[in-house]
Amino acid sequence: MSIAGAAPFAYVTSIGVHTGAVFVIDTATDNLKTVVPVEGWAGEAAINPAGTKVYVTDSSGFSTNIFVIDTATNTVNAVVDVGGYPVGVAVNPKGSRVYVTRRCSSVDDGNNVSIIDTSTNTVIDSINVGLNIYNIAFSPDGKKIYATNNRNNTISVIDVTTKKIIASVHVGDYPTEIATSPDGNKVYVINSGSNTVSVVDTAINNVTGNVSVGEGPSDIAVSPDGTNVYVTNWRSNNVSVINAATNTVIATIPVGLTPFGVAITPDGKKVYVANSAIYSSDYEDNNVSVIDTVTNKVTATVNTRKYTMNCPTGVVIGPSVKDGNDSSKINSIPGFGLLGGLVCLFLVQRLRKK
Repeated sequence: MSIAGAAPFAYVTSIGVHTGAVFVIDTATDNLKTVVPVEGWAGEAAINPAGTKVYVTDSSGFSTNIFVIDTATNTVNAVVDVGGYPVGVAVNPKGSRVYVTRRCSSVDDGNNVSIIDTSTNTVIDSINVGLNIYNIAFSPDGKKIYATNNRNNTISVIDVTTKKIIASVHVGDYPTEIATSPDGNKVYVINSGSNTVSVVDTAINNVTGNVSVGEGPSDIAVSPDGTNVYVTNWRSNNVSVINAATNTVIATIPVGLTPFGVAITPDGKKVYVANSAIYSSDYEDNNVSVIDTVTNKVTATVNTRKYTMNCPTGVVIGPSVKDGNDSSKINSIPGFGLLGGLVCLFLVQRLRKK
């Protein structure tokens, strides 16, 4: 039984060996607490503000599904067909809607964002951005969506109520991941083609700075107090730490091989990095690095015990535990401990595109 106010859990997606999986890590001990199997390749993930649901994309390229994980039972309790191959996923600040970016819609209507009602786990609407959208982020008040368009090097600013684009901002080369500051004054955009992060002033919808980071920036997270921005760099195997006040890199932290996903604990003390190690033949290289934000050094590597964390790509962290969620039980995954398995085709394709 969890204790009220206890440390939150981190959810790390993996394409798995014989099936995809989400690894649940106790951030208090940095130990694996449970493994949740999913029927597909677990790719991007998002968690609702209450920490009760995790939404995971199937990134196999053959599925149009989103998996909904109940964090109280650590099981998939719903599968939602979004009508196209899912790419990115985000939950609105109220937790009432999930927005999924998709490609190759089953209906050629140009609608490339599906909107899921979280009370019914059904698609209730869509947004026609009309561009090659990659991922999205919400403003803290939930009134705006910021979407990266990686083929024309822009981000779209979308009014949530009208579902219309109200502004377009030119950023760097091949924008992919995106994050907003806690106060909503800034948007940070990864430009994977130019190894930079664009800083957008949301009051004027204009780029006010471009920060050079490592090679192959892949994911981004802003500290809860908005002072620092953390960027994983898959080619240089490190994390760039950007000072938000000066828009300069103040630290470069070596982590594991080919890091992708990054997330920060609610208290801002730890950063979790998913090391996909897609070019390594050693399964031990597929792991999660834990960074101390005070020292900017890796202080732990998560031990997944007998369970192989094959190509971990995404990571999200919930709020501090305030209920009776018991995540101590390891779910059984047939054959998941075997050292055979899948080649990371999705990730290789993603790297080639970048």
